[in-house]
Amino acid sequence: MSPRNSSPLECSPATDRPGAAAQPVRLRAVGTRKGVAEGVPSGLDPHPTSGPRILAMLHIGAAGRNAMPTAHSWCSCGRDLKAFGHQQVARLTDDHTRHRTTCPLLTEGKEAA
Repeated sequence: MSPRNSSPLECSPATDRPGAAAQPVRLRAVGTRKGVAEGVPSGLDPHPTSGPRILAMLHIGAAGRNAMPTAHSWCSCGRDLKAFGHQQVARLTDDHTRHRTTCPLLTEGKEAA
Protein backbone atom coordinates (compact mmCIF):
# COMPACT_ATOMS: atom_id res chain seq x y z
CA MET A 1 0.00 0.00 0.00
CA SER A 2 1.27 3.49 -0.81
CA PRO A 3 1.93 6.03 1.92
CA ARG A 4 -0.83 8.62 2.44
CA ASN A 5 -0.32 12.36 2.50
CA SER A 6 -0.38 13.83 5.98
CA SER A 7 -2.35 16.95 5.01
CA PRO A 8 -6.08 16.47 4.26
CA LEU A 9 -5.97 19.30 1.69
CA GLU A 10 -3.36 17.64 -0.45
CA CYS A 11 -4.48 14.69 -2.49
CA SER A 12 -2.56 12.17 -4.45
CA PRO A 13 -3.34 11.56 -8.10
CA ALA A 14 -5.96 8.94 -8.82
CA THR A 15 -3.62 6.99 -11.10
CA ASP A 16 -1.63 5.51 -8.16
CA ARG A 17 -4.57 3.22 -7.32
CA PRO A 18 -4.74 -0.03 -9.21
CA GLY A 19 -7.55 -0.19 -11.74
CA ALA A 20 -8.12 3.56 -12.05
CA ALA A 21 -9.52 4.30 -15.50
CA ALA A 22 -8.44 7.28 -17.55
CA GLN A 23 -11.05 10.03 -17.47
CA PRO A 24 -12.23 11.47 -20.82
CA VAL A 25 -11.31 15.06 -21.56
CA ARG A 26 -14.37 17.25 -22.10
CA LEU A 27 -13.91 20.07 -24.56
CA ARG A 28 -16.10 23.17 -24.41
CA ALA A 29 -17.82 24.24 -27.59
CA VAL A 30 -17.03 27.76 -28.77
CA GLY A 31 -19.68 29.97 -30.38
CA THR A 32 -23.40 29.82 -30.45
CA ARG A 33 -25.53 26.72 -30.64
CA LYS A 34 -26.84 25.90 -34.09
CA GLY A 35 -30.61 25.88 -34.37
CA VAL A 36 -30.89 24.63 -37.95
CA ALA A 37 -28.75 22.95 -40.55
CA GLU A 38 -25.95 24.88 -42.23
CA GLY A 39 -27.02 26.99 -45.16
CA VAL A 40 -30.59 27.43 -43.94
CA PRO A 41 -31.46 31.04 -43.04
CA SER A 42 -32.74 31.29 -39.47
CA GLY A 43 -34.63 34.58 -39.61
CA LEU A 44 -34.64 38.00 -41.16
CA ASP A 45 -31.44 39.82 -42.01
CA PRO A 46 -30.90 42.54 -39.39
CA HIS A 47 -29.17 44.73 -42.01
CA PRO A 48 -31.35 44.79 -45.14
CA THR A 49 -29.76 46.21 -48.28
CA SER A 50 -32.96 47.56 -49.78
CA GLY A 51 -35.77 49.67 -48.42
CA PRO A 52 -35.77 52.73 -46.21
CA ARG A 53 -32.92 53.26 -43.79
CA ILE A 54 -31.82 56.03 -41.46
CA LEU A 55 -29.22 58.28 -43.06
CA ALA A 56 -29.20 61.16 -40.57
CA MET A 57 -30.65 61.69 -37.12
CA LEU A 58 -30.95 64.46 -34.55
CA HIS A 59 -31.86 63.38 -31.02
CA ILE A 60 -32.68 66.06 -28.45
CA GLY A 61 -33.39 65.18 -24.84
CA ALA A 62 -33.85 66.66 -21.39
CA ALA A 63 -34.25 64.47 -18.31
CA GLY A 64 -36.82 66.64 -16.53
CA ARG A 65 -37.59 70.04 -15.13
CA ASN A 66 -34.53 72.31 -14.80
CA ALA A 67 -32.41 69.67 -16.57
CA MET A 68 -29.67 70.48 -19.03
CA PRO A 69 -30.79 69.63 -22.59
CA THR A 70 -28.56 67.44 -24.72
CA ALA A 71 -28.46 66.83 -28.46
CA HIS A 72 -26.80 64.23 -30.65
CA SER A 73 -26.43 64.78 -34.40
CA TRP A 74 -25.46 61.73 -36.45
CA CYS A 75 -25.11 61.15 -40.19
CA SER A 76 -24.08 58.07 -42.17
CA CYS A 77 -21.28 60.13 -43.80
CA GLY A 78 -19.38 59.97 -40.49
CA ARG A 79 -20.66 63.09 -38.74
CA ASP A 80 -21.19 62.49 -35.02
CA LEU A 81 -21.58 65.61 -32.85
CA LYS A 82 -22.97 66.17 -29.37
CA ALA A 83 -24.07 69.34 -27.56
CA PHE A 84 -24.94 70.16 -23.96
CA GLY A 85 -26.86 73.25 -22.81
CA HIS A 86 -29.58 75.43 -24.33
CA GLN A 87 -27.40 77.56 -26.62
CA GLN A 88 -25.23 74.71 -27.87
CA VAL A 89 -28.27 72.53 -28.59
CA ALA A 90 -29.87 75.37 -30.59
CA ARG A 91 -26.65 75.82 -32.59
CA LEU A 92 -26.33 72.09 -33.23
CA THR A 93 -29.97 71.95 -34.39
CA ASP A 94 -29.30 74.71 -36.95
CA ASP A 95 -26.05 73.06 -38.01
CA HIS A 96 -27.77 69.67 -38.43
CA THR A 97 -30.45 71.26 -40.64
CA ARG A 98 -27.73 72.93 -42.74
CA HIS A 99 -25.79 69.66 -42.98
CA ARG A 100 -28.84 67.82 -44.34
CA THR A 101 -28.89 70.19 -47.33
CA THR A 102 -25.15 69.85 -48.08
CA CYS A 103 -24.30 66.22 -47.23
CA PRO A 104 -23.50 64.26 -50.44
CA LEU A 105 -25.11 61.07 -49.07
CA LEU A 106 -28.39 62.85 -48.37
CA THR A 107 -28.56 65.00 -51.52
CA GLU A 108 -27.72 62.32 -54.11
CA GLY A 109 -31.24 60.82 -53.94
CA LYS A 110 -32.91 64.22 -54.19
CA GLU A 111 -30.98 65.13 -57.34
CA ALA A 112 -31.98 61.90 -59.06
CA ALA A 113 -35.67 62.43 -58.33
